[in-house]
Amino acid sequence: MGFFNRFFGKKVQAQRELNHPSQLKLSDMITLDNSFALPVQLRGQQFKVEAINTYEFERRQRTEWVLKGHSHTSIFLSLAEDDETYLAFSLKISRAQVEQLFDLEQFSTLFDEPGRAQLTPNALSPTHADTFALWLGKQYHQITFAAFGYFHREDYRGLKPPQDANGATGEPFEYYLLLDDDETRAIEVEVYEGGDTDVLLTLYRPITDIRDYWPGS
Repeated sequence: MGFFNRFFGKKVQAQRELNHPSQLKLSDMITLDNSFALPVQLRGQQFKVEAINTYEFERRQRTEWVLKGHSHTSIFLSLAEDDETYLAFSLKISRAQVEQLFDLEQFSTLFDEPGRAQLTPNALSPTHADTFALWLGKQYHQITFAAFGYFHREDYRGLKPPQDANGATGEPFEYYLLLDDDETRAIEVEVYEGGDTDVLLTLYRPITDIRDYWPGS
């Protein structure tokens, strides 16, 4: 095969290197570990990158990969940088689920200044135990209060997002973050103009939880 490729002047395109989550592009696929430390939505699952978004804050950007698997439930992946780099898997929950998992009066205190809310999830019913048990910490404390940012439905890694005539660069929102005592789980809340609110349960895991990578076509 190599002889004929050289003879006809054709080059064999090298396979794209993919061995780290920061390299993921649209249509790439990953397979996660089958560990019982992972929730059922993640354990042993194969996911495809369906979209890539960018969160823009004053001094940093954060890339978000939207993953879809066989269940068609969207899982949101980003990278958390500390002394090491961790996977941050997020599951978006509905208002009805927020009401079931938390006391709403206590939950609302995370929007009160100066942003020192303490939050304890409700006891899980048997119906919700399998779905949410490994996503939830026992006790949360607030880390971030009303941080301003922009959300972009584009991949701007290594680029500065474009601005419109008013200097805006995407969908503006306020960001709230609570961590559990072990700092292995988080609650993230994004409040957009008009009051639209996204609530996400986030689980921090080692990068080695991704067992296999497949570059997309």
